[in-house]
Amino acid sequence: MKHQIALALTLLSMAVPVLAQDTPDAVVAGTVPFEMKVLTSGLEGPWELTWGPDNYLWVTERTGGRIDRINPVDGSKTTLIDIDDVSAPGGQDGLLGLALHPDLLKGVGSDYVFTAYTYVDKARGADPVVTDPASPYRFLYTKIVRLTYDTASNTLKDPVELIAGLPASNDHNSGRMKIGPDGKLYYTIGDGGKDQLGNWCIPIEAQRLPTAAELTAKDYIAYQGKSLRLELDGSIPADNPQIGGVVSHVFTYGHRNMQGIDFAPDGTLYASEQGPKTDDEVNILVPGGNYGWPHVAGFRDDRAYQYARWKDAMTPCEQLQFSDITVDPSVPVENETSWTELMQAPLATLFTVPSDWNFTDPTCNGVDFICWPTVAASSIETYMPKSGGIPGWENSLIVTTLKRGSIYVLPLAADGKTLRGPIARYFQSENRFRDTAFSPDKKTLYVATDPGGLAEALKGGTTTTMQNPGSILVFSYTGKAATATAPEADATVATADIAATGTPPVFTEAQADRGKIAYSSNCVSCHGQNLISATYGTPLAGPYFTAHWSGKSVGALYRKAHDTMPPSRPATLPTSDYADIVAYILSVNGVAAGAAEMPADPAALDGMTIPASAVQ
Repeated sequence: MKHQIALALTLLSMAVPVLAQDTPDAVVAGTVPFEMKVLTSGLEGPWELTWGPDNYLWVTERTGGRIDRINPVDGSKTTLIDIDDVSAPGGQDGLLGLALHPDLLKGVGSDYVFTAYTYVDKARGADPVVTDPASPYRFLYTKIVRLTYDTASNTLKDPVELIAGLPASNDHNSGRMKIGPDGKLYYTIGDGGKDQLGNWCIPIEAQRLPTAAELTAKDYIAYQGKSLRLELDGSIPADNPQIGGVVSHVFTYGHRNMQGIDFAPDGTLYASEQGPKTDDEVNILVPGGNYGWPHVAGFRDDRAYQYARWKDAMTPCEQLQFSDITVDPSVPVENETSWTELMQAPLATLFTVPSDWNFTDPTCNGVDFICWPTVAASSIETYMPKSGGIPGWENSLIVTTLKRGSIYVLPLAADGKTLRGPIARYFQSENRFRDTAFSPDKKTLYVATDPGGLAEALKGGTTTTMQNPGSILVFSYTGKAATATAPEADATVATADIAATGTPPVFTEAQADRGKIAYSSNCVSCHGQNLISATYGTPLAGPYFTAHWSGKSVGALYRKAHDTMPPSRPATLPTSDYADIVAYILSVNGVAAGAAEMPADPAALDGMTIPASAVQ
C-alpha cells in the first residue's frame, strides 16, 4: 500500500539566516511531497545502505552478519555472504560499515567490497577494562576486511583481512565507512560509551593519541573516538596528518559516536555525531582536527553540558550510582570554556539548549533520553545533484535519526560551511531510521530502519513498537501536493500483557545478588547501572516500570527478559540466570526477598503478581 506524504508548513526559505545551534523548536516541517512504500522487511538490523553500480541496493545486516543485494524494483533479496565470525552480543556491534570500490563492475580487476565488523579474538588478549571473565565483550575487537564480488555466482568471497584488533565495546562503536575521492578508506570508531551507563568508571580516551610503540605493536587502543584514514590495503597513508608527533591511521580525534560520514562532490567530508543529552553534531572533518569531546559537546558555549569525570571522583567511582541528570558531588565537573585547546567547531548542532532545560520531561514517563534535545543522528548523506532532483533540497545534508524516526534536511549556504535556512524534518514515524541511499536520478530516497528499540511516539512520549521493523522504506518525490500521513504500520502489533492476580513474588537475597552480577554482565549497557539511566533499553525501575509492570505477572516479566535479551542473542543465557535477573529487578523495585528461590519456570511464575505498592 502506498501513501502520500507531505507535512504542511512554510516552504524552506533560501535566504533566511539561521543560527547553527538552534533549539529543537526552530525546526520546520518539510513540505516537499513524497509517495511512500515498504520495499522489503524482515532484515536483521540493516545498518549500511548503499546504491551499487549494478543499480541494486547493497545492505549489511548488523545482527544477521550478512551482506545482501536487494532489487529496488520488487524488494527481492540475495545474500552475497554470511560472515561466520561476526559477533553481535549487544545493541551497537556486529556487521557495520560497507564501501564499494569505485571500480566495482568496471572490468578492471577491482571488484572489491570493504566491510567492518566486531569479532572475538582471544589470541589478542582481553580488553583490560572488561574484567568480567564471562562478558561477551572481554575479547571483542573490530576488523576491516576486503571481499571480492564474483559476478558469475553472485557472491562475495576470498576475504582479506586489512586491519584487525581495532577497539570494540558494548556501546558507541560508530562504524561508518566510505572510500574518498582520494582513493583512501575512511572509518569511524566511537569512544566506547565510556564515562556513562555501565561504563561510568572507565575514562574516555577520545583525546588520547597513539604512540609509536603502540603502532609497532599493532595496539590500536588509542583509536577510540577517532576517524581513520587507510590505504585500501589497510596500511597507513604517507600523507596522513602527524598528530602528537606520530603519523598513524588517525585522521581526526575528539569524537563521541560518529555514525555518519559522506563526501561532497568537491571532496568536503561531512560527518554526523551523536552527543550526550544535547548537541548532536554536524561537522566538517579536516586532517588532524580535534573535535573537542569529551571536554566540549557542540560549541564551546557552556550551555547545558559539563564534562563529569566519574573515574576521578573523591568517593571511589564503583561505590557511586551513575546518573545523567544529577552528578554526585564527589565527581569533578568542568565547564566547556575551561578547556582551552584548539578545536574544530561544528557546522551545526541538533540541538543546543539553555542550561536550565528540563531533562526530565514527564512526557517521556521516565525514558528521559527520548525527550532530550538530541535526535541520535545515525547517518549523513550529501545531496548535491548536478541537475534535477528534489526542489528545495539542492545543496543539502540529509541526516537520519534514531530517536525521532525522521530525517532532517540541513540546507547549506554556497560556501558549504554554514546553513542557509532552517532545518526541516520529514517522514515522522515510530521507527528508528538508520541509513539512507538515493537512486541515480536523486528523486527516490531509500531508508533502512532498525528492527527494534526505543523511539518517539507520534502522539508524544515513547514507543517500543516499531511501525516498520528491519525494513527498507522508499520515499519517491511526486512533484505534486499530497495529504500528510505517517508510514504504514507493521501488521504485527504486540498485545498488552493481561494483568495477573496471584501471590507475591518469591526470591532470596542471595538470588538477587546473583542477578545483579548477571545483569551487570549482560544488561547494564542497554538499561543502565541503576536500571533507569540508559539510552537504548527501556527503564527497569522508576515511573516507566511502574506504568508497564505493576499488577502484571512475574511470568510475563521473565518471558520478556528471556525472549528478547540480551539483544541479538535472546534466550542464550541459562534459564536460572533469567530468574536471577528478574529477582534482582524486583528487589531494586522494592519487593522484599524471602526464604524461597524464584523458580526458572514461567508457568509457575504466572501465579505471582508484581505488586503495585512495591514499584515506586
